[in-house]
Order: sequence, then structure tokens, then C-alpha cells
Amino acid sequence: MPTIGLFHSTVRAEEKLIIRAAREKKAGIKLIDIRNEVFNPLHYRPDFDIALERSVSTVKGGYATEFLEALGAVVINPSGVARICEDKFLTSLALQKTGVPTLKFAMAFSLEQAMAAVADLGGFPVVVKPPLGSWGRMLAKVNDRDSLEAIIEHKDVLGSPQQKAYYLQEYIQKPGRDIRSFVVGGETICAIYRTSSHWITNTALGGKATNCPVTKELSQLSLQAAKAVRGGILAIDIIETSEGLKVNEINHTMEFKNSEEPTGVSISGAIVDYCLQKINSND
Repeated sequence: MPTIGLFHSTVRAEEKLIIRAAREKKAGIKLIDIRNEVFNPLHYRPDFDIALERSVSTVKGGYATEFLEALGAVVINPSGVARICEDKFLTSLALQKTGVPTLKFAMAFSLEQAMAAVADLGGFPVVVKPPLGSWGRMLAKVNDRDSLEAIIEHKDVLGSPQQKAYYLQEYIQKPGRDIRSFVVGGETICAIYRTSSHWITNTALGGKATNCPVTKELSQLSLQAAKAVRGGILAIDIIETSEGLKVNEINHTMEFKNSEEPTGVSISGAIVDYCLQKINSND
């Protein structure tokens, strides 16, 4: 029986869905809490056929992935994919480099650089984001220089070194929603609208998920975005703009508990199938 090593920290609803899907498909599933592991290359012996990295902690998950790959294990998603997707600036660079429609962005390291970036982006308002982060946390819609000064001062005084890199993005007036599509392997399997009265539409912050039809345009854009970051199991965040659909961010350990019911698609089942296909292709 092929065995998936599920590397986790907190076991969320998503991991429970993956466990259930694996058991329904008669696949072995081994739960491995990375908080309890000692990753010593002299003694660690993988006892699974493929690793599925699902840690809540990006840092811990990243180190675990690099370690397992160094031992020759196959990890979903690979470290190269994770390294790009966990960093919003690197994601934007990858999208732009490959010609995927995306929002205008810039990186700055001081207030004056940030003000120059605002001008390049078309002026206020802009969105300031931490390069590393998820769940819509620490995002700020900045309407003027006074607000930008205050945010940068707080980041400089209170923030970690990563917070002192200011990732700025053009602000787009959404139609009360955005789109999250799910790509597994080479297929866009489903998508949701995330609707909210707030400009941040993340379901973690109360956005409501409803089914979004996967049109040819949406599918092609999602696959282009996935290819830009080297593919795998991904969630693509997309914004509807006056110029058409544009990719905002890409998630490599996405949450999907609010997406299976409205879409009628077993995302967890597709994840397990992808892992099993990878095991078979490596035999």
C-alpha cells in the first residue's frame, strides 16, 4: 500500500479531510507532527513513499521540506515552489517574468523609496503588505503620505527584519469579491468567489465562499500562474479588474475547508490522487 507522509503542525479541518480522503482511497497515511521531529540526517529514515507538507508554520514547513529533499524524498510541494509562493514579492516577480497578468508592485526599504514607488504605481491609495504572511493579516490600504509614514515607522521600530522590506501593490477597487481557483497538477479543478463588504476578502477574515464557474479564461490564467511558480498543488488568488482577470497571490499550502461544499469538488481527494500519481511516476 502506498503511504503518504502528512507533515503537519496543528491538524486543521483541511488535514482531516485529506486523512479521510486517503482512507477512502485505500492509501496509507502517516501523520508526522514536525514539532516532534528531530531532523538529523545521520539518523532520520523516511518510512513513507511521498511527503505532503501541510504545516501552518511556513518556516518549519520550509526547513522540513529542504531536509527531506536532501535525503532524496519527494515532497509536495517542492521547496522551489514553496520558496516562491511564501514570498509575495518573489511571486510577483515570477508572474511578471513569465507574462502572467498581475497587479503592479514594487519593493522599497525606506520612506522616500516607498513614496517614489507610490508615484510609480499611480499614486494613492496603495496596499502595503508584509512579503511573508497569510490569512490577510497586516495588510494596509494606505490613502496618503501621513498614513504611509506611520506604517513604516511602526514597522521600523517594532517589526522583524522581514517587516523592514516594504512590499507595495497598486490598489484595485474590487466588485465586492475576488476569485480563488484551485490547481492540482495540470488542471484547474474548481474555483470560488470570496465575497465581503470589506476590501480584504479572505475567508479567514469572514469572506463568504460561493461557487465560481471555471471558464476557459479562468482556467488558462490559473494554469499559467501555476506554471510560473513551477506547478503543484496551488490556490491562485485572482482579481477582476477593468483590464480583465489578474493574479494577486499564490498559496502553496492553501486552506480549502470552505471551498469543497460550494464547489461540490473534493479538493482533498484531488490532493491525495496527485500524491498517488507522483508515487507511481517515481516507481
